[in-house]
Amino acid sequence: MPIAELNPQALRLTIDPDSLGFSDTSELIGQSLSWIGQERAEKAAYFGLAMEQPDYNLFVLGEVGSGRSSLLREAMVKIAANKPVPADLCYLHHFDQPERPLAMRLPAGQGRLLRQKLAQLSKYLQTEIPRYFDSLDFRSECERIEKKFKQQETKAFALLDAFAEQHHFAIQREADRMVFTLLDSSGKVLTETEALALPKERRLEIEQAEQALQAEIARYFETVRPLEREKEDALAQLQRDRIKVLLEKELQTIRSALELSAEDSDTFSHYLESLEMDILDNLSLFKAADSEDDKRKDELKLLLARYQINLLVDNHELQGAPVVIEESPSLRSLFGSIEYQSVEGVLVTDFTRIRAGSLLKAHGGFLMLHLDDLLVDSLVWEKLCRFLRSSLLQLEEPGITSSQMMAASLEPEAVRVRVKIVLIGSREQFYILQEENPELARRFRVKVDFADSFLSNPQSRRASAVFVAHACQESRLPHFTAAAVARLLEECHRESNDQSRQSAIFSRTETLVLESAAQCKAHTGCLVDVGDVESALRARIQRHNYPDECLQESIADGDIMITVDGEKIGQINGLTQIDLGDHCFGAPVRITAHTFAGENGVLNIEREVGLSGPIHDKGMFILQSYLAALFAHIAPLALNASIVFEQEYSGIEGDSASCAELYALLSALSGIPLRQGIAVTGAINQHGEVLPVGGINEKIEGYFNICKTAGLNGSHGVLMPRRNRRHLMLSHEVIEAVTQGLFHIYTAEHMGDGIELLTGYPAGITTDTSLNEIIHYPQDSVLGYAQRALRAYRLACQHSQHPKTERRRFGVSER
Repeated sequence: MPIAELNPQALRLTIDPDSLGFSDTSELIGQSLSWIGQERAEKAAYFGLAMEQPDYNLFVLGEVGSGRSSLLREAMVKIAANKPVPADLCYLHHFDQPERPLAMRLPAGQGRLLRQKLAQLSKYLQTEIPRYFDSLDFRSECERIEKKFKQQETKAFALLDAFAEQHHFAIQREADRMVFTLLDSSGKVLTETEALALPKERRLEIEQAEQALQAEIARYFETVRPLEREKEDALAQLQRDRIKVLLEKELQTIRSALELSAEDSDTFSHYLESLEMDILDNLSLFKAADSEDDKRKDELKLLLARYQINLLVDNHELQGAPVVIEESPSLRSLFGSIEYQSVEGVLVTDFTRIRAGSLLKAHGGFLMLHLDDLLVDSLVWEKLCRFLRSSLLQLEEPGITSSQMMAASLEPEAVRVRVKIVLIGSREQFYILQEENPELARRFRVKVDFADSFLSNPQSRRASAVFVAHACQESRLPHFTAAAVARLLEECHRESNDQSRQSAIFSRTETLVLESAAQCKAHTGCLVDVGDVESALRARIQRHNYPDECLQESIADGDIMITVDGEKIGQINGLTQIDLGDHCFGAPVRITAHTFAGENGVLNIEREVGLSGPIHDKGMFILQSYLAALFAHIAPLALNASIVFEQEYSGIEGDSASCAELYALLSALSGIPLRQGIAVTGAINQHGEVLPVGGINEKIEGYFNICKTAGLNGSHGVLMPRRNRRHLMLSHEVIEAVTQGLFHIYTAEHMGDGIELLTGYPAGITTDTSLNEIIHYPQDSVLGYAQRALRAYRLACQHSQHPKTERRRFGVSER
C-alpha cells in the first residue's frame, strides 16, 4: 500500500454538542450516576458483595482515579443497607482466670443494655447490702446465733471456773487467753512472795494443780474454738443466704432482659454464677463501718470494676451491616489493642482496656483496605494473612514485649470475625499475589477489574455528562454548556489516545471540571463554556511544561542538534516521548548511522554503554534480523554498522524508533540522503511491517513545536504507523497547520512506503514481495544501492590480508 497523507478530519475526533441532547448540565441533575464504562467491574462487585460464603473477598484492581474506591464504597453501602445489623461485642471479667477475659456477642443494642444493668447492679450492691446488714431482722437473727454460741461458751466456762475454784484458783478470760491467780483458804489472792513462803509440799501441790488447770484450759479452748468457727460460719451463711436471695432476683432481671443465642446464653449464665459467687465471697467489703477506711474503699472499687463490661463494638445505631473504610491500617487500628498504664514501675492492664480495631467493627459487614497501605508494615500484612486463613482474631499488644518495663500479661479470648474484605490494589499486585501466594489469593475469589478506557457511544457520553452535572452540584460550581461537555469528552478521548474510546480515569475529568469552573468564575460567567475548558487546559499545560519548554529552547539555541530542513545521509529525526508523571511531552532525537566493510554486524552504541532498555534492545535485534532477511540472497553479510541516538544521556527504552533506525541504516548503506523535515516514529517487525506505538499525539505535537520555532514551510511532517490513525487526537494548532499545508501527517503500513517518502527513490520492495524469491533488487532503488554497497564490502573483505577484525569493549577482546 503506498504512502498516505491524512486529511485534517482524520487527525482528531470532534463531538457535536447538539448530539448530547441537552443545553447545559443542570438539566441532568435528576439522573442517577452509573458505573460509566465499568459494567464488568460492576457485575463482579455486586456478585462478590452479595456472596455469603467465606473466602469470597474482593480484590479490586485498576488505575488510580478510575473510581474504584468511591464506586465500591457506594456498592458496599447499598448492599449493607439490606443486611441484618450484626451483634455487639463485649469482653467480661474471667473470675477463674483474670488474664483471659471472656468474649461474648449480644444482639445489637443489648450491649448497652447489659452495661447499664451491670452499672445499676453495682449501685444496688453498694446501697442494699449495707442497708440489709443494718436491718432489724438481720440483726435479730445474728443476735440469736450469737446468743446460742454464748450459752454454749458460758456453760463451758462455768465448768472451767468450777474446776479452778476447786483447786483454789481464780480465772478470767482476756481476749484469746486465760488469766488465773492463786487463792488462799480465805479466797484472798496470794502474791508471788506469799506463794514462795509456803511450805515445799504446798508449793508442789499448787504446781500440780496449776498443770491440771492448764490442761482444763486447753480442753476449754478445744471446745470453744470450734464453736466460734461454727458461729462465724453460721453468721456468714446467714449473710450469703439472705444476700443470695437479693442477688438472684437482680441477676434474673438482667438475664431476662437479654436475648442471647444458646451458646452465648450458656457463657453468660456461667458468668453470672461466677459473679454471684464473687460477690458472696466479698460481702465484708460492703459492710458500712463507723470510720470508712481508704483501704476498704479501694478494695471495694476494684471489686466493683470486675462487674462492668467492656463494650468493644456497639451497633445500636446501625440500620444495616457496617461499612468500614480503613485509611491508615496498623496493628492497633486494624486488629485492636490492649492499653497499659504504669503503676509503680509496672505496666498493668485489665479487660476494660481492650480496644476494638476495624476488623471487629466491620464484623457482619464490609471492610475496605488499600494494599499499598498494608504492605508498608510487614507485620500488619502477615497478621492479616493469618486472620484470613482462620477468621479468628486474637487481640494482643505486640509492642509490650519489647518494653523494658515489667508488664502484667493479658490474653483475651479469640473472637471469630465474619467480614468481607474489599482490597484495593493494582493489576501488578494482583498477579504477583496469584503467583507468589496462591493460598492467600484463594481467599480473594472475586476479581473486580476496572478498565482504563471504554468504547464511546451515545449512552456513555450521556452518562459522562451526568457525572459532570453531579460534580458541579456537589462542589457548588456553575454548570457546563453542552459545548463545554463535548470538549471535556474530547479530552477524555485524548487521555485514552483513542478516537473510539474514552478514558475511564474520571478523577482527571473531575479535576478539569473544577479548573474549568474556576476559569468561568474568574470572568464571572454563569455557565462554563468551551472557552473556559480550553483556558483551563492551557493553564494546566503552562503549570507543568517547564521541562518541555527548556528542551525546545535548547533545540532552538542549537545546544541540542536537530535539523528540520534539507537532506542528510545516514541521519534521521526519530520521535521520543518523555513522561515526567505530571506532564508528558514528545521531542525529536537525531539518529545517525555509519556503515563500512567488516564482519561484526550492527553495533547498537546505546546497548554497548548500558543506556538502552530490554525493549529497545529487542527492537534492535528485530531490525538486524530483518536486515539479514532483506539481503539473505547475498549472505553472509560483510558489514560493520553503528547506530546511535545523538546527545541522549539518560537512557533509551521502547522499540518505537526501530523503523527510523532502519531508515538511517539503509541511507548510510545506500548513500541516499533522507529528508530531515520529516520525523519518523514506528516499530518494525521481522516482515518489515510498521507497528503502532504509544504517545503518538505527544510525539507529533513535540516535533511540530520544534518545526514551528524553526519556521513552517510545507516541508515538515511526521511519518507514523497507519495502525495509529485511530489514536490521533491532535491539538487544533497542529490541525490548522495541516489544513494550510504547512505540516503533513503521513502513514505507512510497510517500511518500503516510508523509505520512498524520505528518499524520493523507490524502495525496491513492496508489501507483497517475497524475500525468499529475491535475486536482485532494482538498481535505481534504495535496496538496490544498498545491495551494491554490501557486495563491495564483501569484495573488500575478501581482498584484505588482515584477519577478522576485533572489537574491544572495556579492555576485553570479542570476536
